Amino acid sequence: MAEMAVAEGRAPRKQQQRSVQTQNKLLDAALEAFSENGFKGTSTRDIADRAGVHHPLITYHFKNKEELWRAAANRVFSKFSASLLEARIAADGQKPRERMASMMRAYVQYAAKNPALHKLMLQESSRESSRLEWLVTTHLQPLSEAVVKELKLLQESGIAPAGDPALLFNLLRATSGGILALATEIKATSGIDFDKPENVDALAEMIVGVFLPGSD
Repeated sequence: MAEMAVAEGRAPRKQQQRSVQTQNKLLDAALEAFSENGFKGTSTRDIADRAGVHHPLITYHFKNKEELWRAAANRVFSKFSASLLEARIAADGQKPRERMASMMRAYVQYAAKNPALHKLMLQESSRESSRLEWLVTTHLQPLSEAVVKELKLLQESGIAPAGDPALLFNLLRATSGGILALATEIKATSGIDFDKPENVDALAEMIVGVFLPGSD
């Protein structure tokens, strides 16, 4: 009896593991497809093919394409926010400029490893939609408000350039993510390969220098 109970206990766990693996495959495939082709240009069949799973499994794990889009977007943006928070915590106790510089470097590093982050934003920002509204409310606005507050303090200390801090933040994120979203074109036109870590590091340091020209 005990052996049967153990065997029965193992089966659900294996099923749960397979279910999680399938969901992860679908989320990875969905993020890739949505960032490349946009929401309307992406079919659930294409996502299933990319994930290597049967098409009906999408509606088994996610109610519809909209829910799958939100889950994929939430995954990449939640990890992004976590990476910034980790950098911020790691820099606690340091001077204000270095705390912000640490977050800038983390921003660039994450964007380099996850180009879909900004490609997805570019796809959705071309027109108003419920998806853009959700993205702004859930992820972008909270991030903007937190960073703008810190940038304003750095401006008052003469560390960051003067001007509207909200505009400065958007210039910062467009520079950090936009350049990396154009990595394929930049490699072709300028010979700069962002698959090389040293080029990503150089970009991060250049951004720090441009946006934080002052000192503590």
